[in-house]
Amino acid sequence: MPISVLGFYGAVVLWAVLIARGAFKPKQWPLIAGFGLVLLLFLNVRYLIEGAPAGIAFFISLYDFFDNVGLSAGEVPSAMGTCQQNACSLWGTTYELHQTWGVAFYDRFVDAPSLRTNALYVHLSCNSIVFILMHAQLLWAGKPGIASAHASLGRATLFFLTLGTAAALYLASEHDTVQSYGGSLAEWGFYSMSLCVYGAALMGWRMARRGDWAMHRVWMIRFVGAMYGAFWLFRVLLMVTGPLFREWETVSLLISIWASAPLGVLMADGLRRSWDARSPRSGEPSVRAG
Repeated sequence: MPISVLGFYGAVVLWAVLIARGAFKPKQWPLIAGFGLVLLLFLNVRYLIEGAPAGIAFFISLYDFFDNVGLSAGEVPSAMGTCQQNACSLWGTTYELHQTWGVAFYDRFVDAPSLRTNALYVHLSCNSIVFILMHAQLLWAGKPGIASAHASLGRATLFFLTLGTAAALYLASEHDTVQSYGGSLAEWGFYSMSLCVYGAALMGWRMARRGDWAMHRVWMIRFVGAMYGAFWLFRVLLMVTGPLFREWETVSLLISIWASAPLGVLMADGLRRSWDARSPRSGEPSVRAG
């Protein structure tokens, strides 16, 4: 039994409880965000420590339990397959069927060209830094005496986001040939995801340059939502849609690619409106973004 996978399941359940109890309470979000940030770093940093194939194998293992639920012996759905010596999973012989996108993801980074592997590392590293910086911005925004630091952190966030997005675009440019991902639909889906995330950040930067701090706040909260969507909603959707669409290859992955970032923006905007509406009545400060 992969103890690390089971432990991660337990941590995610605890995080979900925190979100359910505090989603509409701005004062609870530092704890919620901090817990999620630790989980994100756990997923991303292991790629840099163990190497891409091992990091991908852990990632695929997170879905194996759900994707195999209800399968009878010998049944092989159209969207599932095997990998050589079951090296793409930590479940050993427990689960030998995996989503075909997961098998392709693993195979593409075993003996991969150095440019592809390094682009993945740059993407993961820079986006992890962006997550850290954007949370610092959210927690410190509006506090007296830190305007200069806030601006500097904003520029650093945009710098690392640019590097991470450029690496993501390079990786996406190869996806038109990966049919298990969805080919060109996957390629352009990742382009749209990058546009959603980077576009929201640029709009926030533009509003700051204009001195429109109210809209700067709005767009930066949307940017945070896009980042959460591209990372967390992407993965949650895979967990739900994978078992539902086992007979349609690429459908589950394409749903996550195209829907996760826009949904993140919509959810963040909805939370912002709820916080702002409740704040005058409850006495709770509204979350301010920078």
